Amino acid sequence: MGRIAIITDDPGWHGARLREALAAKGYGYSYVSLTACRLNLESGGLPVLLPSFEDGLPDGVFVRGVPGGSLDQVVFYLDVLHALKLLGIPVYNDGRAVERTVDKAMTSFMLQCAGIPTPPTWVLGSRDEALDLAERELRAGHQLVSKPLFGSQGQGLQRYEKPEDLAGLSDSSGVFYLQRFVSCGEQPHDFRVFVIRGKAVAAMRRCGVSWLNNVAQGARCEPVRLDDLLLCRLAEDAVKVLDMGYAGVDIIRDHHGRYSVLEVNSIPAWKGLQSVSKVSIADLLVDDFLSLCHPEPHGEIRVR
Repeated sequence: MGRIAIITDDPGWHGARLREALAAKGYGYSYVSLTACRLNLESGGLPVLLPSFEDGLPDGVFVRGVPGGSLDQVVFYLDVLHALKLLGIPVYNDGRAVERTVDKAMTSFMLQCAGIPTPPTWVLGSRDEALDLAERELRAGHQLVSKPLFGSQGQGLQRYEKPEDLAGLSDSSGVFYLQRFVSCGEQPHDFRVFVIRGKAVAAMRRCGVSWLNNVAQGARCEPVRLDDLLLCRLAEDAVKVLDMGYAGVDIIRDHHGRYSVLEVNSIPAWKGLQSVSKVSIADLLVDDFLSLCHPEPHGEIRVR
């Protein structure tokens, strides 16, 4: 029986769904925290040591969470994922995908360079320049949102509607990520599209109790059919640009009906989406993930 490492510090609902889907396919699993992993760079042993896999590397690694920490810690956690992939272990999503999307600045940069519609965004390190830019935007009749570079579930977002609001202009460890606010009408809402192996498989409308539409912030989930080809194609194109196995893509539609990509998530939650979807998202994820797994000897770095 194959064995899979599920990378997470808090298995919760998502870990249970993955466990059930793996068991249905005849695979065992162990939950593994990256904080407990280590690189073992001596001859004769496994170069990467994972708890519960001391006798051999797993057949695949499903990434459900990367812990926060200092820059050194986060780089080390990603090094573990990179090393496993270099050893031929399927890592889903891999370290490069996580790097590109956990950093909102790089996500926005890659989307904009590829011509994917996304709201005007500025990332800078000077408070004075950030204030000048924000004042210019407000004078032009636009509102702004500041976001932490590394964050999720709507935490740390602030909206600026008038000049007086700028007294509390928020940075992220000295870096300002500012994005033009997109109004979608009287009822705040956006869309989450779940993409697996380049294809949209489920979608929902998230209706916020405030201007924030995150489920973690109390948004209501409503089902969305996949016959909106423009919405699905935009999500699929965004995931293709970022070269990811699967992703949750957040898209907003302005009052003119134009779609823009807000964020792309490489470790997306899907509990809210599952509540309004007929397909089993965990089963679809595990089917795709296991298609990449092929038990064979590991330990030599593959050069591609």
